[in-house]
Amino acid sequence: MTLQEAISARHSVRQYLEKPIETEKITQLQALIDECNREDGLHLQLVISEPKAFAGGMAKYGKFSGVSNYIAVIGPKGEDEKLGYYGEKVVLLAQTLGLNTCWVGLSYKKQPDQYQVLEGETLVAVISLGYGANQGTPHPQKKGIEHFCHVEGAMPEWFRQGMEAALLAPTAINQQRFEFGLTNGNQVTAKTRFALTPYAKLDLGIVKCHFEIGAGKENFVWA
Repeated sequence: MTLQEAISARHSVRQYLEKPIETEKITQLQALIDECNREDGLHLQLVISEPKAFAGGMAKYGKFSGVSNYIAVIGPKGEDEKLGYYGEKVVLLAQTLGLNTCWVGLSYKKQPDQYQVLEGETLVAVISLGYGANQGTPHPQKKGIEHFCHVEGAMPEWFRQGMEAALLAPTAINQQRFEFGLTNGNQVTAKTRFALTPYAKLDLGIVKCHFEIGAGKENFVWA
């Protein structure tokens, strides 16, 4: 499965089977996490066989069950966009490995003995991880691409493909509060629109990851 295929196949999954993740898949996930942390000074951490974070009332309220693996999305304070971008890279790799995931902002209980949060860092979210009891359900897309972007002149096909991938990205409460722009042929901007959620910057990083894969990094530069 390619990353573009993973974007189409990925849906948020909240119920998981009691099936352990194979060692070779854990190794691949950890390798990417290590690479992401080195590349941009983050502190993403993979937590395996730890069911307590999703054993309480908040998890049940969020309809989570069977979660015993997750990624702690940790990094320097104020770097939510980077954390969303790199966290989604791990999400898409997991999808290519036949695993399921869900970004989780509130429906879990912090377990500080299972991961490390250094001074100046913050835990902004976790990502549940494992073999889903189902493959999740896609959200219907009510608004077209043009609602989420502004393009000078005709829209290039690569930009359209990037937007299609961005619209498949997970966002808090499925709000999709983002806007892309294209100027000077290949200069792309991405920003948040007004949103009543503390996860707007995290979401922006996630959708930028999707756009980059869909559009092809060789076709544009971030402005």
